[in-house]
Parts: sequence; structure tokens; C-alpha cells
Amino acid sequence: MTCCMHWRSAGVSLLLLMALWLSACLPLTAQPVADETPGALMATPTVMTTNTPPAATAALPVFGSGRPTATLPPEPVPQPGQYVNPGLGVTFTYPPTWTTEPGEDTQTLTWLVAPSGRMFVVVFYSPLAADTDLEEAALQAHDAVAEEITVAERSAGEPITLDDGRMAWRNTYSGRLDNGSTIRLVLTSTARGGQLFTFMAFGPPGDIEREQTTLDTIVGSVTLTAPDIYGLPRDQTLVQLGGESTNPRDYDPAQGSGDSLVFSGLVTFNPQLELVPDLAAGWDISADGTVYTFYLRPNARFHDGRPVTAADVIYSWERAADPATDSNTVLTYLGDIVGVKARHAGEATQISGLRALDDHTLQVTLEAPVPYFLGKLTYTTAAVVDRANVESGAEWYRTPNGTGPYRLIRWERFRLQLYERNDDFYLEPPPIRFIAVQLYAGVGIRMYELGDIDLTGVSLFNVERVRDPRDPLHADLREGVNMCTSQVRFDVSQAPFDDPAVRRAFALAVDRQTYLDVVLRGVGVAARGLYPPALPGFNPDLAGLEFDPEGARQSLAASTYGSADRLPPIVFTSSGFGSDAGSSVAALAQMWKTHLGVTIQIENLEPNTYYDMLHTGEHGQLFMYGWCADYPDPENFVDVLFHSEAQQNLGNYANSDLDALLVAARTEEDGAQRLKMYQQAEQMIVDDAAAIFLNHSLSFVLVKPHLQNYVLTPIAVPIERYLAIDPALLAE
Repeated sequence: MTCCMHWRSAGVSLLLLMALWLSACLPLTAQPVADETPGALMATPTVMTTNTPPAATAALPVFGSGRPTATLPPEPVPQPGQYVNPGLGVTFTYPPTWTTEPGEDTQTLTWLVAPSGRMFVVVFYSPLAADTDLEEAALQAHDAVAEEITVAERSAGEPITLDDGRMAWRNTYSGRLDNGSTIRLVLTSTARGGQLFTFMAFGPPGDIEREQTTLDTIVGSVTLTAPDIYGLPRDQTLVQLGGESTNPRDYDPAQGSGDSLVFSGLVTFNPQLELVPDLAAGWDISADGTVYTFYLRPNARFHDGRPVTAADVIYSWERAADPATDSNTVLTYLGDIVGVKARHAGEATQISGLRALDDHTLQVTLEAPVPYFLGKLTYTTAAVVDRANVESGAEWYRTPNGTGPYRLIRWERFRLQLYERNDDFYLEPPPIRFIAVQLYAGVGIRMYELGDIDLTGVSLFNVERVRDPRDPLHADLREGVNMCTSQVRFDVSQAPFDDPAVRRAFALAVDRQTYLDVVLRGVGVAARGLYPPALPGFNPDLAGLEFDPEGARQSLAASTYGSADRLPPIVFTSSGFGSDAGSSVAALAQMWKTHLGVTIQIENLEPNTYYDMLHTGEHGQLFMYGWCADYPDPENFVDVLFHSEAQQNLGNYANSDLDALLVAARTEEDGAQRLKMYQQAEQMIVDDAAAIFLNHSLSFVLVKPHLQNYVLTPIAVPIERYLAIDPALLAE
């Protein structure tokens, strides 16, 4: 027989397929077995070497107090006849005369091969539904595997007790393969922490009977403990899935990115969205609202132990405003401070509105009183960095000396970021000692099901599933609104969108509800305007530009261009690779083609540099843009995005009446009147078709029951410092 099969991981059922492959494709031995059917199960397997799995470490690693230089503990060599998987907390023993082979897929832990080469034990694991008991789950898993053979007999099943007292469930199946060979399967499953671990022994019935005592010993030796990761104790480690950017700007607080685990600022939001002191113990505000005096915590220190001073705050903010830093966010979040604009323009070497009264007292003077100034300081642009650290070299951000609740102690490119609790944190140190971020390790929801990570966001493709109360993951779902708005921005400095009638035509040609239903699978809220529903100032009565194909064509006909064929070539810029058009862009382009007769050219920019290129003007006349609130105030949307001089006004939109209204709203002391002014500003933007507002999104997160204190907030909050792990729930 010639074998030309090409296998790929297909979950548990693949285990039997591999067994069938062994029976069908490996050469037969000449040695007969009297009590069995000669043939496939007499196959001699290919040479198998002893598998050396990762082994657990007995002691916690000790890391230095300086910047990241941590080396993970070496993996001790396992003893002969011992399997140890610390990442899953699985240990068992097997006869030293048996050989092992690693699994072919992520769910298969190992293969054990008897000396005869005729009997195998495959160890695999799978998710255990929260509402399923061990017997039911085991039977489902066992029957699924046994579907690959013609079953002649199945045992009634029986509970067994492992050596450590844990319960397991066993089923035995006898049957035939397609080639007529007889086979017996003995499947034994036990569970821990939402995972079902199964030992599947299979081979000729006679071999199984002769080796039953050995099989019982292997299965009985299983111990399941709290898993650890990278040598760290699992019950002291928060495990997450993450990614990595190749753009250094994405890790620099001055660029509005940075790492909230490592860096911190004067103030922050807590999970209840209360603005609370952080590096600053408190502050005073002058009667006219223009002078803030911050009092730094005397116990605030960088991760290397050096005290944080007012001079460090001044250095950090002046560095952010330095034109050489080329920050895309400093004017947005620090631009109210006297002298920041001059420093950013290269007209000054210092920020004149900053003054260190002493080592722990900072005075900040604003150009005008603004009620949202403290909210702006929660953004990472205002975080404090260490001068010696950032001036140590181009890749300083890989070994950051921050002030936050965690220290980055190890960074393996595209594999792992490892953080350790900052026990000298100026506030109460976080309950969880380690945070391990696995970079590009897999699909979030799949890793979550297997217990490999503690929480994960839910993609649109899986929302319907996890919202179903019958789904095992539903109990772990956290769902809520956020303060985000997706939009298409016009560059009004480029034709044809310098003409308001063309902008209006494009806006009227977009069917937002169809876009939401088809592209976003009905998840979210179709947007009439700029403000998301959870934001103060949201106006449910806003008069938006509703879908009106005929009105769109009339508006285009009334423009200076008159018709679609007289428009210049239009480029729609999005984030992506090559010529692949994402579903959002493709849907919009099709609507404009259908309702206006306009053909759009799609241009993708590399995702890691997409926003940088938008800021430098390297984009077409249309581009995709999303904005989420950094602090819960409508100013963070309308003023930040549409004032003619705003740093985030990437579409070059200008409206003198809008500017005047926004300037007046900045200093309006009456809160209710201020919100009315921002609602008026929103209506002006919609009427002028300054952008096409598509949708407001929702947030979906899966959180393991053992992860305590998690709060799903509508804006980004450094939530990790508040989380804790319940070891009892982790072990269930």
C-alpha cells in the first residue's frame, strides 16, 4: 500500500486517525500473534525517541531589582519514566522501557509506546464545560474518539480513584478497523480547572489485557496541580495573550502609547471611573483654575529604587513636547499648559508653565481654566520616564525603568513579555505577582477554552456563540458599552472632498444599518453622530444624515463636479497588507459604487505605522479612523478631533463658527450649559458632513472565575493592578 495522506490538527478525533494511519501505512512484521488477527496492528512503528517535556521548577525565580535582566530558571532534566508538563500542571509516570513521542497537535500531550510496538497510550486534553460533570464529559469525549472504529462492544463505564484521591472515569470499547483488524480502546479521563485530561490506550485486545496492570499504574500515577508558566507558579501568574509591534513609537509614553503596567502618571482612573491620585498624593487648584500644584508621594520610586521628583515630571513632559520626539499626542493632552506649544514648535527649550517648587512639589500653569485638565493627565503622554533610561539607547523601551505597579523583567521577541510585581510600588502592591503575556501564541478564544490564558476579548465571529446561555463560555462573559466611534474621515484639503456637497453625497450613500448587520454581524450601535451612547453629552435626538440614495445622487449632482464621472480618482486608505480589502472598506466601496456610481481605489498601509502615516498626511482623500474616549468628556471627541488647530484633526477640517463654539465651551463653568454647547457642536459637524460616523462598538471579554476583581470599563483603565487570583477556584 502506498500512503499519501497529509494530516493536519483536527482535535481529538485526529488521535484515532493517527492510529489508523499507523495500522495502514507502516510495514508489517513477520511475527504472527496467535490470538489476534494478523495485519495492521502488528505494524512496527518508526523509530521513536524519548520525549523530554518541560519540567517544573521547585523554587520561584529570583529577579534583580534593576531593569529587566531576568533569566528564567533552567528546565531540569526529567527522570526516566516521568512525564511533567508544568504549564498544565500534569505529571505521571510510565515504565522506563516504554518510549515516548510528542503530540502532533496542541491538545495532544504525548504518545507512549509499549516495547512491543503494538500498543499505544495517547494523552490529550480538551475543554470541560462548566455545566458538565466528569462522567458526562468523559463519555462524550470517549464516544467521539470511538466513532473512528466500528464498535462491537462498549463497557458500561466505571469510576476509578487515582493514587492522589482524584476521581476519574473509564470506558472500554472493542471493535474493528476498516481493514478488519480487531482493536480495543481503553479511555480514562479526569478533570481539573475546566480541562478534561484523557488517557487513551489502544491496541490488539490481547495486548491490552496483558498490559492492563501497567495501564492502571500509568493512569493511577496522574497528579493534577495548579499549572505554572515559564517556571512560575500558576496561582501567582496572570496569563494573557498579546501581540508585538515593530514600531518603537508604540512603546514610548511620549507618543501616547507606552505600557500602563510599567509607567504611571500623576493621576489615574480607578475601575469605577473615579479620577484618583497616582504618583501625586494630592493637588491644589488656584481660584481662577489656571494653576495646579501637585504634591508627589515621598515614597514614589523608579523600579531601580531612585526617588521620583518634580524634575522627573518636568523632564518627561518637556521630552514629549520636544520637536525631536515628534509626538502625535503631546498637544492634545498637554497643550493647555503654558509653553508646551512653544516647546513643540521649537521656539523654546523649556516649558515655561512648569516649575519645581521643591523635589516633591510641581506647579503647573495653564493658558486658561479647563475643567477636564486632570482627565487629560491620565493619558500615557503624561507618564513619567527616567532620563538615564530613555537616553541609554534606541531600544531603551525594551528595558524600561518605570514607576508603575509592575516591572518588565523579560521580553523575548514575538514570544513572551514577563512582568513582576513592583513590591516597592508607592500604592498597595498588586495582589498578583507575575503577568505573562504570550505573544502571538494562538487564537484567544481557543486558548481560553483550554485554560492557557485567564481572559480574552471576543471577536465578532464568536459573539453570537458566547452570548448563547447554552454555551459553556457564557457564564464567563462580560459584556458592556464602550466609548468608541468608528468613522470614515474626509481629507477636506483634497479634491473632491473640499466640496461639502460631495461629502454629503458620500455620507447619504452609506447604509449604516446594513453595514452593522453584515460587516459587524449586528453587534454594536449604528452611529448618527460623533458621541457614543455612554458618553456625557450623547444626544439621542441628534438629526443625522440618514441613508438616502436619491438624496445622495442629488447632492452629487448639485456639487461643483456635477456627476460621478467628473470626480478625480479617489483613494481610500485603510490599515492592512497588500491589496486585500477588509470587509469594512469593501462594503463601503460597494455602497458608493452602487448608489453613486463612484469607483474607489483602496490603499492599505502597514498596520504598525498606519497612524503615524495618517499624521504625516500620507493617505488618500478618505481613510478609516476610530476614536475611543481617554476621559469621559465630549471635549475629548469634538474639540480633539475637529477644532481646526487640533493635533488629531487629520482631515484638515476647518469651520470658524465651530472653533469659536469649542473655545467658549472649554471654559464654560455651568456643566449643563457646557454639554449643550458640545451637542450643538456635534450637530454642526454632522450637518457639514465633516466625517461619516459608522458605528459605536460594544466590548466582550471572557474572564476566568478564578480571576477576581475584574471590572469591564467603558474606557481604558490600568485594571491589572486591582486583580487577584483565587487559588481554590483555579484548582477546581
